[in-house]
Amino acid sequence: MLNKSYPYYLANRPQTSRTLLEVRNKYSGRIATRVAVPDAKAVEKAIAAAVKAARPMREYKPWARQAVLQHCATRFTERRDELAEALCIEAGKPIKDAAGEVTRLIETFRIAAEEAVRINGEAINLELASRLDGYHGYTKRVPLGPVSFITPFNFPLNLVAHKVAPAIAAGCPFVLKPSEKTPIGALIIGEVLAETDLPGGAFSILPLDGSHAAPLVEDERFKLLSFTGGQIGWDLKARAGRKKVVLELGGNAACIVDADQGPQLDRVVQRLVFGAFYQSGQSCIGVQRIYAHADVYDALKRKLVAATKKLKAGDPKDSSVFLGPMIDEAAAERLHGWILEAKQAGGRILCGGKREGNMLDATLMEHVPADAKANRMEAFGPFALLAPFDKFDQAIAMVNDSDYGLQAGIFTNDLDHAMRAWNELEQGGVIVNDIPSFRADNMPYGGIKRSGLGREGLRYAIEDMTEIRLMVMREA
Repeated sequence: MLNKSYPYYLANRPQTSRTLLEVRNKYSGRIATRVAVPDAKAVEKAIAAAVKAARPMREYKPWARQAVLQHCATRFTERRDELAEALCIEAGKPIKDAAGEVTRLIETFRIAAEEAVRINGEAINLELASRLDGYHGYTKRVPLGPVSFITPFNFPLNLVAHKVAPAIAAGCPFVLKPSEKTPIGALIIGEVLAETDLPGGAFSILPLDGSHAAPLVEDERFKLLSFTGGQIGWDLKARAGRKKVVLELGGNAACIVDADQGPQLDRVVQRLVFGAFYQSGQSCIGVQRIYAHADVYDALKRKLVAATKKLKAGDPKDSSVFLGPMIDEAAAERLHGWILEAKQAGGRILCGGKREGNMLDATLMEHVPADAKANRMEAFGPFALLAPFDKFDQAIAMVNDSDYGLQAGIFTNDLDHAMRAWNELEQGGVIVNDIPSFRADNMPYGGIKRSGLGREGLRYAIEDMTEIRLMVMREA
């Protein structure tokens, strides 16, 4: 059960307020709990506290940072069921998926704990000419200082973890704005962090609405802004001034099914259905575009439709339910409109296509026009389209015909095709013999084009939150 209300966290301390945010059960629509909302003065106090904490956090030893992260992993493990239930309620995520996200939360903090004690520098050979004899170079990484984070609703635990955990490992104080649609997970993380001996002001977690988050973007006291969300990220980058900016802005991920996949089609279908429809398709790397060789297209289509029709939709608390609600009715209505628009333009609905409130059927289409929103834009819902290709070059071109470039998948037994996909697909990552929805929490994760800037993944995020400091020593 959720608490009746939750505080926000200002400079490591829980705070209440007269203004409360209602958090609704995404399936029933009823109010599930309320969250204290900070005002503008609290935001200023949080930033000032982070600035004041910059030196204590920099001097907070790596072993101490590691101990904090290990404590968090232990406490999250102890509170696993509570975290999963909160996620199921506030995000509408099926309970099995919610439990899986809690597992990833724990793994992310454990990996960060390992990385906290191996943020290393190097010795550089400077003796490249006679004039440089006796000079030696050394580097180390030092924390940037105060950083700000803005996270979305779809992974309220793990996407928060991918910012908070590396910040602690790097020694950076932070101010976090979680999504106002799903703030509970982040506030429970704050509750656990408050149990530790992190320096005062090391963290603040402020469930602001977007209109009051401007200081997290514009204030020059922050040295980095890390944002995960929609295309508004580019506007935030323009407003961020001189600070470093990391953006993860989603995509319309594609997957190629090669001609040699006939014997493996059942496995391919299983993975494609999962990638397209898990957590109602609300994933930046959810499978949206499926391109299958003509030799396997008809069989793949038949199997995909049959498997999709078997998916059970309903109350996400039911462990047998695969498809829960979308985050709100507006999101479901938007995507449903795109589906109907694609149908009117000549697309064919193979299954699904109906909506009731924020419950949208798992929908497959073919013959979707190249310029349709359902093809060009990020669906971010339970939708995928199918299209055939005859030659592998054509498949590469179809995947690359996109404004996005986060991750792509390819199912193939042909090593040459796998290598060509890696070399030629305009993506941040290429997943061979699995769906683009695959992510391990230590791998570099991020995209190109409209999909963003920079990379997450613990070591890579730590690199973004630190800077190289050089020392040159001349022999006496």
